[in-house]
Amino acid sequence: MNTVRTTETNDVRENILAHGQRIMAGKGFSAVGINEILVAAGVPKGSFYHYFGSKDAFGEALLESYFEDYWAELDATLSAPGLTMAQRLMNYWKNWQDTQLFYDCQGKCLAVKLGAEVADLSEAMRLTLQRGTAGIIDRLAGAIEAGVAEGSVSIEGAPHDAAQSLYQLWLGASVMVKIVRTPQPFEMAMATTRQVLHPPS
Repeated sequence: MNTVRTTETNDVRENILAHGQRIMAGKGFSAVGINEILVAAGVPKGSFYHYFGSKDAFGEALLESYFEDYWAELDATLSAPGLTMAQRLMNYWKNWQDTQLFYDCQGKCLAVKLGAEVADLSEAMRLTLQRGTAGIIDRLAGAIEAGVAEGSVSIEGAPHDAAQSLYQLWLGASVMVKIVRTPQPFEMAMATTRQVLHPPS
């Protein structure tokens, strides 16, 4: 019986987070009220405060959930069978380009959408963003190092520096794509990524 209750509790919590992620990826954190999320999730207001003590606590949980899913997807991409590490890395950037479009990112661009906004609103959310992005960079650095070892990637300098530079490049490109409303910043980011990693043609 307790297992059933725990599962139901997790389901309700995950439902609220999923709707919050989708809505806030489109509108931002400050512009979205709790009621809008709860109506979309079909959950009464009292339930929200059962799972989250405040909107900031919800934002922190939202980002934690987002990064856990992101890390899992990234791990899967970087361990895809039958490919060189260079191919896996380029697939990651290609997937970024395909999913973080300016018109509809389906919740995939939460770090881009909320990064600058919530970092100034909440120290807890800023630290969650910092941990999340550091986890991404560490995974990319490990993949770049493995690519160098197998000979499919060639870089100048340290793998972690390359990973950090590339991740920051793509974050900036994601913002510019929203401003200019064309994929051109992503195309430039992809060209620069190839220059940094030197993958086989």
